[in-house]
Amino acid sequence: MGVEEKLKALGLSLPEAPRPVAAYIPAVKIDNMVYTAGQLAFVKGELQYKGRLGKDLTVEEGYESARICALNALAAVKGVAGSLDNIERIVRVTGYVNSTGDFTDQPRVLNGASELLKELFGEAGLHARSAIGVNALPLGASVEVELIVLLC
Repeated sequence: MGVEEKLKALGLSLPEAPRPVAAYIPAVKIDNMVYTAGQLAFVKGELQYKGRLGKDLTVEEGYESARICALNALAAVKGVAGSLDNIERIVRVTGYVNSTGDFTDQPRVLNGASELLKELFGEAGLHARSAIGVNALPLGASVEVELIVLLC
């Protein structure tokens, strides 16, 4: 079963490639690598899960935010790769978590993205990752995720 079929089997759909909110493009393809810009948790043009982890949101809400961010990042990849089935491997995930100074569960939040990628790509979805706590993100977002992927 291809990745696009797995998405449907999980009851998920890929959004349209995200529109930039500033002066950048959603993804850049160089040779057989795709680098995405940081993606926020937009669903149908509306930002989900605004606020800070450790104050306004729970780890579970952050997890869901990271999952949505990953779907948006995959949409950006598809925009330059043509199909998710052209992805050979997820190489790296970088995630930024809008969190309080004493919040230390950034890795658990980013598991929302990582576990989705593993579900969709199997072993090829395992990746290197950084989970970084920050004191603010654009538009008050709770999580931002960027991907580096290797194409077939």
